[in-house]
Amino acid sequence: MDRKKGVAYCGLACAVCGENADCAGCRKDGCKNKEWCKNFNCAREKGLDGCFSCEKFSERCGMLEKPRIHAFARFVKEYGEDKLLDCLEQNEKKGVVYHEKGKLTGDYDNFKTEDEIIAFILSGDKTN
Repeated sequence: MDRKKGVAYCGLACAVCGENADCAGCRKDGCKNKEWCKNFNCAREKGLDGCFSCEKFSERCGMLEKPRIHAFARFVKEYGEDKLLDCLEQNEKKGVVYHEKGKLTGDYDNFKTEDEIIAFILSGDKTN
């Protein structure tokens, strides 16, 4: 976990992403895909910390159409970025995997609803 990378504009957790070790994180211009990323460009144009700060957050656009990503952004909106990073760090120590090696999915993708994902973020309990 690299807390300095923080959370992306859309809510993805750059801090625990293992896809690109050289990436500084989305909000620090580290993402290679920022030119096409609707969430990156929109948040930057509006001067927002992230989609979670937008008055139109309930409108699912771009990456927020994906349940896990919207749940992460909603978590930041409701609890704050530090709380999300604290939970992800605790969960990582419990063996929770953000991304399976070579994939963009992990343990947080094993749920059907945002509420289930948020509960899992808070608990890190893989037995439920």
